[in-house]
Amino acid sequence: MAANATSQTLRISPPSLSLSSKLPLSSAFSVSLRPNRRTTRSLVVFVSSGLDAKPTVLVAEKLGEAGLKLLKDFANVDCSYNLSPEELCTKISLCDALIVRSGTKVSREVFESSGGRLKVVGRAGVGIDNVDLAAATEHGCLVVNAPTANTVAAAEHGIALLAAMARNVAQADASVKAGKWQRNKYVGVSLVGKTLAVMGFGKVGSEVARRAKGLGMNVIAHDPYAPADRARAIGVELVSFDEAIGTADFISLHMPLTPATSKMLNDETFAKMKKGVRIVNVARGGVIDEDALVRALDSGIVAQAALDVFTVEPPATDSKLIMHELVTATPHLGASTMEAQEGVAIEIAEAVVGALKGELASTAVNAPMVPSEVLTELKPFVDLAEKLGRLAVQLVAGGSGVKTVKVTYASARAPDDLDTRLLRAMITKGLIEPISSVFVNLVNADFTAKQRGLRITEERVILDGSPENPLEFVQVQIANVESRFASAISDSGEITVEGRVKDGVPHLTKVGSFEVDVSLEGSIILCRQVDQPGMIGKVGSILGEENVNVSFMSVGRIAPRKQAVMAIGVDDQPRKETLKRIGDVPAVEEFVFLKL
Repeated sequence: MAANATSQTLRISPPSLSLSSKLPLSSAFSVSLRPNRRTTRSLVVFVSSGLDAKPTVLVAEKLGEAGLKLLKDFANVDCSYNLSPEELCTKISLCDALIVRSGTKVSREVFESSGGRLKVVGRAGVGIDNVDLAAATEHGCLVVNAPTANTVAAAEHGIALLAAMARNVAQADASVKAGKWQRNKYVGVSLVGKTLAVMGFGKVGSEVARRAKGLGMNVIAHDPYAPADRARAIGVELVSFDEAIGTADFISLHMPLTPATSKMLNDETFAKMKKGVRIVNVARGGVIDEDALVRALDSGIVAQAALDVFTVEPPATDSKLIMHELVTATPHLGASTMEAQEGVAIEIAEAVVGALKGELASTAVNAPMVPSEVLTELKPFVDLAEKLGRLAVQLVAGGSGVKTVKVTYASARAPDDLDTRLLRAMITKGLIEPISSVFVNLVNADFTAKQRGLRITEERVILDGSPENPLEFVQVQIANVESRFASAISDSGEITVEGRVKDGVPHLTKVGSFEVDVSLEGSIILCRQVDQPGMIGKVGSILGEENVNVSFMSVGRIAPRKQAVMAIGVDDQPRKETLKRIGDVPAVEEFVFLKL
């Protein structure tokens, strides 16, 4: 703790209002995060312009009858399908809510054309790539989705593709219909006793694992976030990424498409797989480098692939991947069961009606509006909070489940003068978003953390001095996990990162027990080294030779000529060969690259 901290440490009690709870408010309402001397309310969301008129909901794509009935009981419903962008912009000014699936693009122009009337957009499904979230938030429009109703359908389709691929069902069917009888050509492989690696152990991945166990398969999984005890409960072992892809006979993909997972399966990762591996993808097309998959199929590294999703949908008719004889392809059918479609319709209708009634939906995927004066003061600390969360979760070793996080705020302000809910939400966002498709914000942060078994506690350190700045430092600690960078473990045994805001810029100021000072911009390389002359020059020269620009460099040490930690801010991601050169420097004992 800071040297000028008093001995008084306050544990912040949970807020009286859960951010995922339903608020029994009137149709036109305001939600107050915390009254203070400067403002009378700090979060305002108006949901309808009057108490008497029924709201109007535009349903732009086909929705199940059960969902439509729920909507019609509360609102005027306009079902207008296959609208052009121009027609949608024309209609939207007369609507309070809009429901779409994946085929309708809800662009900035849609929100601008609404004239401020559009208050809720419902996405009947999980992905929201077709909704401009930034524009929605700017225009005070809540966006909700339906993340749970598709789970079983997607898992069942994954198992269906797994079995169909193993027994060449699609190819044999086409052969018979072409007048052939090729029993010897389509000899398959058994599933019993084979190892299935489930990549992404969320809702769908865990359901696939349950079903695969029932088929007699040995199931392992990789997910940097999933708790190990939840996996063990269904007989699944969590392993590292390399172990999963290197030992599996079958690989089933269930991770979200994020910058970290884009083209995760590529030439390099295919080369690490067991020859003859079989791959199923019902997640997102972009997680596979499709050209690399064709090469892996041609070389025999991958024996077969069964794909429901593609980088571009629909794929080109002359796609080498689609036309490959070892590929089974379906047109994004993961959620296409009658039951799932009805479930999605009910889930999204309930979320939209609830939002129009003034209830804060737990499936909200964007943040409500916050006054500019509050954001102006907290903005650098909001950035700091998210980046500390991102750094901390990247330091967790694969297979370790993150369950317990402690956040410490040091401030000279009285507890009532600093509401930390926005900061806690951003730390949660930083912890979860890099390894998940979930969008975390002020509305759903607590709900999302609870849903994933993540317990976040907060402590306040009261400092002497002027309360002009809201915070002196923020510290994030993750307990009961292994670290990719051993020096990040503090004396008390937790992964620890600490940061401050300097001249409006977030800085990393502590890693484990080592004091550092590096701007949280770009990305960071952390090295533990023997403290000796020339180390800064050696590492800097390697980065310079590889054309990697260094923005900041800081060294923290325990004592002269003992161990030290070097924190290096870089503008670009170094090549793996560059990082290996750093690791090969004799005095470097360990290193890690962290992407912000």
